[in-house]
Amino acid sequence: MYLSPMPTLIGIVKKKSVEKYSPVHGLATLINYLVRLLYGLPMVHPDSTMIITLSGIGILAATIYLTIFLVFCEHQKQRLVILAVLAVEAVFVAVLAVLVLTLQHTTDQRTLSVGIVCCVVNSMMYIAPLSVMKMVIKTKSLEFMPFWLSVTSFLNACVWTIYGFVPYDPYMAIPNEIGCVFGLGQLILYVTYYKSTKMIMAERKKLPGSIGKLDLSNAISQTQTMS
Repeated sequence: MYLSPMPTLIGIVKKKSVEKYSPVHGLATLINYLVRLLYGLPMVHPDSTMIITLSGIGILAATIYLTIFLVFCEHQKQRLVILAVLAVEAVFVAVLAVLVLTLQHTTDQRTLSVGIVCCVVNSMMYIAPLSVMKMVIKTKSLEFMPFWLSVTSFLNACVWTIYGFVPYDPYMAIPNEIGCVFGLGQLILYVTYYKSTKMIMAERKKLPGSIGKLDLSNAISQTQTMS
């Protein structure tokens, strides 16, 4: 899953533009792994070495994604919004850690508190692509919903769901069950709109001045007119 955004990132770097790609998934992924890292600490939820390791890798991957997004983002306002959200996420996790570690004195209490927050932010990570899914349905194009990211997100949710059942850990199992549903939804969209995406991309290449940054909505409307 961590390497799945690589084709997207390479495309952004080559074009020097984020185009219509959304930073929402990266922001949701980052706070998810930050909270999950807190959840896996020995003083919160003992014997969670795998959670700590994978969360650390996830934080690194999300940081790289967001850094590239910030560098090649064309709108200063969007860049400032992303930085503001990152600041809020950092403060939120820091405050949560301080409150849990100072006000609660047993691992059971800390597991409960951080586990509930973990459920919420983990679910947010899987729900985050809803805006992209809406755009796919509206434009009938999969161009800005990376295939491998959708596949690996679905598989990641399935693996973590299994992990959450052996032994049963509701704070890992429940949000990842939600992830399985949304991941499956993205794959269904791929099956549904794969052919229409190919047609739109083919027609776009035929349009005058299509080389470069042609707005997706214009390409679709012109494609429909030509057909």
